[in-house]
Amino acid sequence: MEISFQLKMSSEESLMELGYGDFGCSHYRRRCKIRTPCCDEIFGCRHCHNESKVICSLCATEQDVSKNQYHCNECGICRTGGGENFFHCSKCGCCYSNLLKDSHKCVERAMHHNCPVCFEFLFDTTRDITVLRCGHTIHLECVKEMERHFRYSCPICLKSYCDMSQVWGKLDQEVASTPMSQMYDNKMVWILCNDCGESSEVNFHVLAHKCPKCNSYNTRKTRGGPASYSPGISQMM
Repeated sequence: MEISFQLKMSSEESLMELGYGDFGCSHYRRRCKIRTPCCDEIFGCRHCHNESKVICSLCATEQDVSKNQYHCNECGICRTGGGENFFHCSKCGCCYSNLLKDSHKCVERAMHHNCPVCFEFLFDTTRDITVLRCGHTIHLECVKEMERHFRYSCPICLKSYCDMSQVWGKLDQEVASTPMSQMYDNKMVWILCNDCGESSEVNFHVLAHKCPKCNSYNTRKTRGGPASYSPGISQMM
C-alpha cells in the first residue's frame, strides 16, 4: 500500500510539473480552459473571451475588438478605426477621417451609392475609401487600379482628381510640335471642359483641345453652340 501510494504521489507530481509555464494565455498561466455559457465557445480565460468579439448594443453588429470599433449615431451603424479619428459630415451623410475635416468638398449623401468602379455599396463597405477633389467617394484600391490604366478623372463627374499641370504642359509641347494642314486653319469646334464646366469655341486640333479658361486638356467636343455640363464617358487625351 505504501509503495502504491508513493507511485501515485510521484505520478501526480509529474503531472503537476508537466509543461509548467507552457500552458494558459497572456492573462493567466494555468492548465485549463473555460467554455463560456453565452456563446458555448472555448477560451483561455474570461478576458480572452471579452477581447475576442465586441457587439454593438445599438445595431447588434459583431466585430473583432482589434479594429477599434465605434458606433456613429448619425450613420446608424458601427465603424472601425477609432471614433477619435473620424468626424461625421451631416451634408455628406457619412464619417470621414479628421484629415478631411476642413478640406473635403461636400456632396450630399456622398457615400450612399455604389463604387463607380467595382459597384460595391460604399456606405457600409469595410474597404478603405478615398474622397476625390470633386467630393465624390470611391474605393482607394479602385483609384489605384484606374491609375494603372492611366485614368485620372472621376468616373462620376469626369473632373481631374489630381494635379495634371505637368501633363497639360507636355500636351502643350505636343500640340505645338504637331502643326495642322492649311485646310484646318479656320476650322473651329465647341468644347466642354470637364474640369471647370466652361463651354468654349477653339481651333480644331487632331491631338487635343485646350480649355482657354483653366488651361485643362480634360475636354470633349460638343455639337453646335455652348452645351450644359453633363457627365459622360471621359475622352481626356
